[in-house]
Amino acid sequence: MSLNLLTLPHPNGRTAIADYSRDRLGFMTRCAREFEEIVPFQFGDGWYCLLTNPDQITEVLKDRLLFVKAKDLQMLHGLLGTGLLTSEGDFWLRQRRLAQPVFHQQRIHSYGATMVDYTQRMLQTWQGGQIQDVHEAMMRLTLNIVMKTLFDQDVADGEANHIAHALDVAMYWADQQDEGEPTLTPGNVGPWFQQSLKAITRILPRSLQSTGMEDMDRQYQEAIALLDETVYAMIHHRRTHGTSDQDLLGMLMQIEDADDGSRMTDKQLRDEVATLILAGHETTANTLSWTWMLLANHPHVQQKLDAELKTVLDGRSPTVADLPQLTYTHWITKEAMRLYPPITELTREATQDCEIGGYTIPKGTTLIASQWVMHRHPRYFTEPEVFNPERWDNDLEKQLPRGVYFPFGDGPRVCIGKSFALMEAVLILATIAQKFHLELIPHQIIKLQSSITLRPKNGIQVLLKQV
Repeated sequence: MSLNLLTLPHPNGRTAIADYSRDRLGFMTRCAREFEEIVPFQFGDGWYCLLTNPDQITEVLKDRLLFVKAKDLQMLHGLLGTGLLTSEGDFWLRQRRLAQPVFHQQRIHSYGATMVDYTQRMLQTWQGGQIQDVHEAMMRLTLNIVMKTLFDQDVADGEANHIAHALDVAMYWADQQDEGEPTLTPGNVGPWFQQSLKAITRILPRSLQSTGMEDMDRQYQEAIALLDETVYAMIHHRRTHGTSDQDLLGMLMQIEDADDGSRMTDKQLRDEVATLILAGHETTANTLSWTWMLLANHPHVQQKLDAELKTVLDGRSPTVADLPQLTYTHWITKEAMRLYPPITELTREATQDCEIGGYTIPKGTTLIASQWVMHRHPRYFTEPEVFNPERWDNDLEKQLPRGVYFPFGDGPRVCIGKSFALMEAVLILATIAQKFHLELIPHQIIKLQSSITLRPKNGIQVLLKQV
């Protein structure tokens, strides 16, 4: 017999709304520490449940039909349409099957040289003693890379600039749906959940940052129209002049459905392209930005990284063949994603009444699996708030219960570009760290935003020190 969810201890409704609005990450962390493994709370007419049992998290992420993407992703439909991130059911399954060969390991490895080459181009513009906003630099770099691998175009090209601007406006518009700007200092990477961590994001023209919401809505619609016009023109050009199998767009256009021989329509291609551009640079740029901040705060880790790069590479550029030997570099990346996961929570909506952990979950309930909470849970990680790459020795990830560490999600909807992102982060980190150490500018205030992704609002200012 199922139990009533409301018999579980849970936060007071009015208090929960205020706490969540002021500090979402802190609210989720306190719920996980103070209540049971399932924490119900109500916002307006909607019921939500935070899950902290890894088996229950795995169960929810595994069943894509009973638990679908929650309504909080609807704000992305204008930007991403029905791409892999937002679509559901049989349509999603068909698109996933069509796109999967594009992300075959051998295909992904072929882009390694491009990732290193574009990083080296960026480094040619860097000089010791310069001050850089490393978040802005990583965003530009990863956008350059995704545009080259997706369209075989440099970001300086007109079409790429149009797409970049459209994404800037669209993401800024989406983030403006949140409010509040708590702060933290870069030297304090301890109990962050005790601080207010809400903020907002992204490098934009100053004119946009002071724009009212009515004007912002108008600019958002104009940005979507610009994105559509640009991407559809590129697709039409490919269809007219023939496609290339050297970039992701060309491969997506050529793949046929094994059942009926059909290919993606222009609309499907547009939506998948927009999704790949967003996901293909946003998460990696954020991971690298937090990694540089962590390295700057932990010089002993930087020294161990330097030693590995000296042993494995001895000054030459990294290649895909070097990845198995860059063990400590991988550990640093994993640990950065543990402390600062690119996505801080996954939400799913129950499509019918069901049962989790012996409790009835009513249809329409939003279930929350929080990477921020689970990645910092003291039940699974010793000194969970400490940056310690060595914890990943002895295949820790395989020893952890499934549902504890999932920076790219889990189940059938695990991020299709996971291998691409991990390879990119390690290669970029290894390339830059051989040339420069990045020191944090003192007394700066770093603000976080857990909205669509976890990003610094005003960037991270660093001083470049040539190695």
